[in-house]
Amino acid sequence: MTSGKTSSDAVHVWELEPDVSDIGRVRRWTEATLANLHKDELVDVLLVVTELVTNVYDHARFPARVQLRHSTEPCVVTVAVEDASPSTPVLRPFSPDSVRSRGLVLVDRLTKRWGIAKRAVGKSVWALIPCPLTR
Repeated sequence: MTSGKTSSDAVHVWELEPDVSDIGRVRRWTEATLANLHKDELVDVLLVVTELVTNVYDHARFPARVQLRHSTEPCVVTVAVEDASPSTPVLRPFSPDSVRSRGLVLVDRLTKRWGIAKRAVGKSVWALIPCPLTR
């Protein structure tokens, strides 16, 4: 599912299904939507999308969706994951012994910046990923 816009600044939207946590489909959609990114940049975006969407399935409420925007001047990919839960994610200190709770650590390290925006219902967790290698 994408918007009808064709410019590089178009917002592309994927509605997440509450019954099926199919991260693979979301990743394939992200790859297709951002096919013009350099492979090294796409890897970072895919990791960020995976972590934010996984948080929705583990901790949030539906409806939920992913939004992608690839801006060219300056080159940056914006990922926003919206859900209906008022609970905000917490960046926990990294621990090598931890089996979980590393998602936001990855998001924090792979992005230029990220944050949480409260909405009338729920929140949006967003991240900005620079893409200087894109041709």
